[in-house]
Amino acid sequence: MDQLVKKFYDLPTTCISDAMDGLNNLHPAIKPLKEEYKLAGRALTVKIPVGDNLAVLKAIRASKPGDILVIDAKGDPYRAIAGDFVVGMAQTLGIGGIVVDGVIRDIVGIKGLNFPVFSRGTTVAASGKAGVGEINISISCGGMTVHPGDIVVGDADGVVVIPQMVEQAVLEKSLEKLKNDQIREERIAGNREAIMTHLDELINR
Repeated sequence: MDQLVKKFYDLPTTCISDAMDGLNNLHPAIKPLKEEYKLAGRALTVKIPVGDNLAVLKAIRASKPGDILVIDAKGDPYRAIAGDFVVGMAQTLGIGGIVVDGVIRDIVGIKGLNFPVFSRGTTVAASGKAGVGEINISISCGGMTVHPGDIVVGDADGVVVIPQMVEQAVLEKSLEKLKNDQIREERIAGNREAIMTHLDELINR
């Protein structure tokens, strides 16, 4: 994990989202299988048609350690892009996580891997392998454009995408937001008068 990605990993997605005015979030239905899952890394993008996951296997084969597979599966809720066997291979090869605008299966087995998977949910049906699909191209995932190499960060609140051209500026704004939040919390926590003053400031701004 490069140093910039590591700094994003340590930040809540809420701060990162606020730094980008809430414009770079994936659809809120895309959530981690376990609340404690976190991920951060560079996007290895995958575009597949509904019901065909051969390109997912190609992406796993082409991945570098720390990559995040970001998969455009058209939001399909019926055919899984992977099960625990495929996810286990991704984990063994050092992939940092999977984010899919679609569903997975073998949820108990995947949870047992303790590997961060973010999806719209689960299903029982497998995908075929007709061979259609592409990797490392610009995709749409959860209503957000994702380019290869963009930084992807996910936690219990959801997933945000940081475009490469603004990643340093977004990091600085995110750190500033976190610091300001911490100062505010310290100032008003347990202090009724400070809370009332802060509420007045928010209402009358």
